[in-house]
Amino acid sequence: MSKTIKEMKQLLEQIDTIEELEQHEANLDNRKGVQQAIASRKKQLEKELQLIEQYHEMTFYENELLANNADEVICGIDEVGRGPLAGPVVACAVILNNDHNYLGLNDSKKVSAKNRAKLNQQLIDGVTEYAYGVATAEEIDQFNIYKATQIAMQRAIDNLKLKPTHLLIDAMKLDNEINQTSIIKGDAKSVSIAAASIMAKEHRDNYMKELAEQFPGYGFENNVGYGTKEHLKGIEEYGVIKEHRKTFEPIKSIK
Repeated sequence: MSKTIKEMKQLLEQIDTIEELEQHEANLDNRKGVQQAIASRKKQLEKELQLIEQYHEMTFYENELLANNADEVICGIDEVGRGPLAGPVVACAVILNNDHNYLGLNDSKKVSAKNRAKLNQQLIDGVTEYAYGVATAEEIDQFNIYKATQIAMQRAIDNLKLKPTHLLIDAMKLDNEINQTSIIKGDAKSVSIAAASIMAKEHRDNYMKELAEQFPGYGFENNVGYGTKEHLKGIEEYGVIKEHRKTFEPIKSIK
């Protein structure tokens, strides 16, 4: 008696490589449901292989540093929140665990909200060390956004319990004595920076959702401080609050 479609799908889930799937493909029956399940599993395996290859490519900087010094403590650093009209800029510093394998890590803007939340929890549970650093809206107005970003990044590093020996930073330079490598679009080129990008994004988004409860009407739970139509309407109706960046337009021009 032939297996049901459901049983065939369960069998296919046990096949871990495209090569193994192709070896078994000829022995599987030609029912339409089975053929669809085979195609679906093949597509899934191809996607997993792509993620593995991408992850391997994104370990280039880390592997190069460790090849020169196996005791190197590498810390990835990234920030979120440079562009919004409200809220802080948030940085995260992350020291990955030695056996890290967080498939799907990428620039937080390229990861779906569902996958970002999943990765964030995996990182919180698994990395060797992480810490956040924040520069407030007032500090952004006082120093400018670039300087405030540097301040947030340095605070994240200072909050680490384990001190790094080398920093991998997304397109920034910091004024400290730790060896560092600045990488343009680093959140798409380094797993350490990508991890920091994901964690900083989740941390800031959660902060803005909490802010939305204190200040309803601006849509912070949806726009996280960016100048959307809803946000601009909220400013018009309810005015400027402490969390708004007074040096950013159109807030700067509001009298």
